[in-house]
Amino acid sequence: MNGFDWDAELTDEERDTLIAQLAERVARHGMATPAILMLEMHKPLAFLAGQSLLIGSGFLAPLFGPQNVRKYVRLLESRENIELLIQRIEATQSAIPGNPVEEVR
Repeated sequence: MNGFDWDAELTDEERDTLIAQLAERVARHGMATPAILMLEMHKPLAFLAGQSLLIGSGFLAPLFGPQNVRKYVRLLESRENIELLIQRIEATQSAIPGNPVEEVR
């Protein structure tokens, strides 16, 4: 066994890195407003989204690696993490010149 643990929690550093990466991708592609809207609408279902990823991990792990799938499962199953992601997307989008973030709340 390689010591891989599906139940391991995300460290704050791992969480912040994932959130920063996701926010950067969303902002770079100009998808801040749709992403924020989708995240706000589905925040109550955050735990279900994380568990759905876990169920699909058999298909996702060969494509993305089991460690990456585990990290995203842990990230998406917490409403607090979703809120942090929304805030980071807003901050990242507003830092890009000429791309004001629209308030969707």
